[in-house]
Amino acid sequence: MTLQELTRDAIALLKQLIETPSFSSEEDQTASYIEAWFKRYNIDYKRTQNNVWATNKHFDASKPNLLLNSHHDTVKPNSAYTKDPFKAIVEDEKLYGLGSNDAGGCLVSLIATFTYFYKLKDLKYNLVIVASAEEESSGPNGLNSMLKVIPKVDVAIVGEPTLMNLAIAEKGLVVFDAVVMGTPSHAAHPNDDNVIYKSIEVLKWFKDYKFEKGSEVLGDVKLTVSQIKAGKQHNAVPADLELVIDVRVNDAYTNAEIAEILKKEAPCNSITPRSLRLNSSSIPVDHELVMAGIAMGMTTYGSPTLSDQAVLSCPSLKLGPGDSKRSHSADEFIYINEIKEGIQIYVELLKRVIA
Repeated sequence: MTLQELTRDAIALLKQLIETPSFSSEEDQTASYIEAWFKRYNIDYKRTQNNVWATNKHFDASKPNLLLNSHHDTVKPNSAYTKDPFKAIVEDEKLYGLGSNDAGGCLVSLIATFTYFYKLKDLKYNLVIVASAEEESSGPNGLNSMLKVIPKVDVAIVGEPTLMNLAIAEKGLVVFDAVVMGTPSHAAHPNDDNVIYKSIEVLKWFKDYKFEKGSEVLGDVKLTVSQIKAGKQHNAVPADLELVIDVRVNDAYTNAEIAEILKKEAPCNSITPRSLRLNSSSIPVDHELVMAGIAMGMTTYGSPTLSDQAVLSCPSLKLGPGDSKRSHSADEFIYINEIKEGIQIYVELLKRVIA
């Protein structure tokens, strides 16, 4: 079994995954293809719902555990696709298809890397791989549900498209539902408490609001009003207006702190977080994984996009082939060479740290 053979098989697996719909919570068929890989390579694996996972052959409970994780669920294709999102099409060295970039290329590269190390003895870390479900929906049956099932994780590599640069921190996410109240009335009569007009100042407050503490790696907290809803008919002024606010949290705050600040300061009648569990995440710059990557010529940065890192409490590094800007886009693709290079880089990085 050579790295070239593993790479060939990884690309073939990615084509199978692309051509098998696997929306969040509907990943049973892609999980079966991943199982087939492990069976083919005689890897002792387990499946928990649609999460497929394994540990290295010579697992030693006295050693620390390094998690390799990426997901096999996808979002639904948007209406701007010009190619069949469920057909693996290779053109100009690009592999097109839904989930090719986010995060199929990362997943098959990590599976190939795990397979390369699976039978090796005397590793400094145990390897644990989880091909997880429900990442795109932050659902209850994804990686978060596996943390009580798999061995305790000491450090993790989360496969997401980073152009194989080192995302050493990632912003957390809190989504808020807010309500602004006014006085309902007939549209034909005067109303000095029209909630839609009141919302102009409220929206301006959200547009201009700045959280005090910035982060060297992740920058400022990013607050965005992303949805607004009010009224049911043209001749009636509504009693209330609903807002959805998306807050990307840096590592200077906990999600709970962000919630307390907005509850105290936001000019709304109510503002309620949907969840506080998707916190920011990071890994020390001097961690041996990061230092090994830097020695290989990779650069570090802070990522504004959310991944399964958010459910991990251990140090975690986001790293993978592909480009985040292609994720969720029409005619999503990954370069074939990105997968080849991704596997080579993953293997070299782990050789420097665990072999």
